[in-house]
Amino acid sequence: MSNLEREAAPALCGGRGFVVAEPVRELLSPRHVKLGESSEVRRLLPNLGRRMVGAWCFVDHYGPDDIADEAGMQVPPHPHMGLQTVSWLHEGEVLHRDSTGSLQTIRPRELGLMTSGRAISHSEESPRAHARFLHGAQLWVALPDGHRHTDPRFEHHADLPVVTAPGVKATLILGDLDGATSPGTAYTPIVGADLSLTRGADVRLPLEPDFEYAVLSMSGEAHVDGVPVLPGSMLYLGCGRSELPLRAESDAALMLLGGEPFEEELIMFWNWIGRSQEEIEQARQDWMEGSRFGEVKGYDGAPLPAPELPPVPLKPRGRVR
Repeated sequence: MSNLEREAAPALCGGRGFVVAEPVRELLSPRHVKLGESSEVRRLLPNLGRRMVGAWCFVDHYGPDDIADEAGMQVPPHPHMGLQTVSWLHEGEVLHRDSTGSLQTIRPRELGLMTSGRAISHSEESPRAHARFLHGAQLWVALPDGHRHTDPRFEHHADLPVVTAPGVKATLILGDLDGATSPGTAYTPIVGADLSLTRGADVRLPLEPDFEYAVLSMSGEAHVDGVPVLPGSMLYLGCGRSELPLRAESDAALMLLGGEPFEEELIMFWNWIGRSQEEIEQARQDWMEGSRFGEVKGYDGAPLPAPELPPVPLKPRGRVR
């Protein structure tokens, strides 16, 4: 599920300004965004209060949605550049197609990782025969300058490392956690983990003090460093932590996101991440002319047109609040 807003606005991301170099507890409320006629997501990043967490620059939480009598997710072909997409499910299935020829059904707690590099296009849809409920998150990781023009590729990892302790199971999505390493390709020091907590769990998760972190609540009732975090909300935690207290009032599911603060200044417009107005203008022209981003074969429908560029200049900036 990508950014389908027809009135796209540039997001100013990156830079170490406003990185909180100490532990904080900053609760981020979601912005509700309509995707198509019936789907709605809760957008946590970019947020008015927080633009990035490490290299994580886009987070949508959706569902659980009852799609038993509906088509479910239907995202037509659209382009990306300068980023990685992370598809993560708790319920349901998503069929991924892209312009490199990839065709893959992604199921709960399997990693679908697409590196756009210089240019890629893809579609996402619920299979014709699908489960009743759809529940998951779509996330983006900004690529650093040295890797943002790399060749596009798609990875699917059904078997991911799992770290366990009494009351908690952590499935490692990306990066490193407590000695485990994800098979997904990462281009910056980063971590993404899916945390399953049993009712009554009271644990401390090891962290890297140089990373900044946030926790997204997927379901259940949990306290993160003493703060209750409801499903669909996210708690920003800052830097300087060596561990994170977690307590579950019921069975609960969380996503831990973190990484070294991203130093580079970015422009994020629609489904592209660039460094200049000219890059974004060229990407839009290339997509509308049908060049560079390739063709998604097999999707029953037309590609998405790009939104118009705003009348004001696009400028890369640091983290702003």
